[in-house]
Amino acid sequence: MTDVSKVLVVGALGRMGRAVRAALELEPSLVLAAALEGKEHPEQGARLERGVPVSDDAASALAVCDVAIDFSIPSATLATASAAADAGVAYVTGTTGFSKTEAAEFDALGALIPVVRAANFSVAVNTLVWLVRSAAQRLGTGYDAEIVELHHAAKRDAPSGTALRLADAIAEGRGAGASGPVVLERAGDVGARPSGAIGVQALRGGDNAGEHTVMFFGRGERLELAHRANTRDHFAAGAVRVAAWLAGRAPGVYRVEQIFGLE
Repeated sequence: MTDVSKVLVVGALGRMGRAVRAALELEPSLVLAAALEGKEHPEQGARLERGVPVSDDAASALAVCDVAIDFSIPSATLATASAAADAGVAYVTGTTGFSKTEAAEFDALGALIPVVRAANFSVAVNTLVWLVRSAAQRLGTGYDAEIVELHHAAKRDAPSGTALRLADAIAEGRGAGASGPVVLERAGDVGARPSGAIGVQALRGGDNAGEHTVMFFGRGERLELAHRANTRDHFAAGAVRVAAWLAGRAPGVYRVEQIFGLE
C-alpha cells in the first residue's frame, strides 16, 4: 500500500498512548495526525511528533484522521467512537472494563464504520487464546480450568479483559452448554467446586505489564499455558498493525483473531 493513513491516538500521553505513538514511528503506512487527552491534562497544547498538538477537541482531531487508536476508559471510548462514527473514521480500541451494554453500544457503531474491539492486541496473547480454546476442546470438562492474572497496581478493572477473553475461549472450546459458571471470587464456606466452572483470580502490584496463566487440572496432572509481558510495546505494535489493516475497510465489526489469522 502506498497511501499513508492518518491516525488519531486517544489518550496519547498515557502509558499505552506513548507506546502506540512509538509503534507508529515504525509503521510506514500510518502517521500520527492528532492526539487527544482530557481537558484538565497538564500537557494540553503540548506538541508531539511532527508538531501534532495535544487537544481535547475530538471533532477537530477526527476531521483530519482516517483511523483512531484508543486505550482509555469505557465512557471516553464510547464518546469518542460515537464522534468517529459521525466523521466516518475507523476505530480500534483496546479499552477494557466495558459492561455488556457498553460493549454492545460500541459494536453497534460497526454499522457505520469499521471497528475492532479487543482485550489484547499482542499476537502472542491471541495465540494463547487460540491454544486455550484448542486445549479446552480436547480436554473437556473432566479438567478443571483456572486463570490467574497479574497486572500493575494502577490498573482500574479486574479481572483483566484478557483474562475474561481466556475464560470465553475455554467455554468456546468446551462447546455450548458444557461450561459452568465463571467464578471471580472465593471466600468463606463456598462448598465444592461447581462442575465445569472456570475460575478467574486477579492479582495487582508494582508495575507489571501483564501476566496470564491458564491451568487445566486433571487427576494426577496439570497443563499450564501462560504469557508474560515485560513491556507494553507488543500490545501497541499489535494495535498499530490492526489499525493499518482496518483503515479504508468497509463498515463492520472485525475480530483481531481474523486479522492475525487465528480463527
